[in-house]
Amino acid sequence: MLLDHFDYEKLLVPLNRFYDLHTGGARRPIFHDIAATRPELLELDRSFPVIREELLAVLPERASIPRYHELDAMQTYISGTVDKDRDWKVYPLNLMGVKPAGFADRCPRTVALLDRIPGLFEAFFSILEGGKSIPAHEGPYRGYLRYHLGLVVPHENPPSIRLKDQVYTWKEGESILFDDSWNHEVYNTCAQDRVILIVDIRRPMPQPFDMVNRAAQAVMKPIYGGQIARKLAAMKPPGLPEATPATTGEEAGASR
Repeated sequence: MLLDHFDYEKLLVPLNRFYDLHTGGARRPIFHDIAATRPELLELDRSFPVIREELLAVLPERASIPRYHELDAMQTYISGTVDKDRDWKVYPLNLMGVKPAGFADRCPRTVALLDRIPGLFEAFFSILEGGKSIPAHEGPYRGYLRYHLGLVVPHENPPSIRLKDQVYTWKEGESILFDDSWNHEVYNTCAQDRVILIVDIRRPMPQPFDMVNRAAQAVMKPIYGGQIARKLAAMKPPGLPEATPATTGEEAGASR
């Protein structure tokens, strides 16, 4: 796969510098108000029981769900080097408008909710095994903001995430929206798995920044979303339905 043979994150550096003319660079905020930034995300909060129900239906087959670095080799450091005996798995729902067959179709109500969110970059269930921590790193792209919704969070010694100089502890049914490009890491010493819904949305920006961001997203769709969907199809994980060609956001009327 093309993604496994070049450092695509370096290509994003000039774009980040351009966006910083608007974001404020080192002065940019860590957290963002969901209602003011992308109020459609609050429907996910309200639909927590539905999303959690679909998640719980697929969790018994977690052995078939890929680890993050198995889909994107660039994530090997954060996914596969710390606590190697524990897994960080991702269950993809939407990748730049591509809905991976065998995954998205098993969570139809969650995918339908995601289809109504303008500027969707990607969405997936993030399954962090008990005792698996994530080392400090920075998201590669300023063009999106990241939403977390706690779905399964251990009540005893729950894991937390440090974002720059602030720490947030996940809670079931609660959400946050933040700038993933700040340095962050996950502390996790609990015994049970932590599962959240992660949704990346296009960062709201004025022109010409938004125009450039939309164009970048269009380029990323076949390079990132399409290739990972093909990698998922090639894996043909046991316990999941036989793969069929992935659908695109445009085909499903989800392009925003």
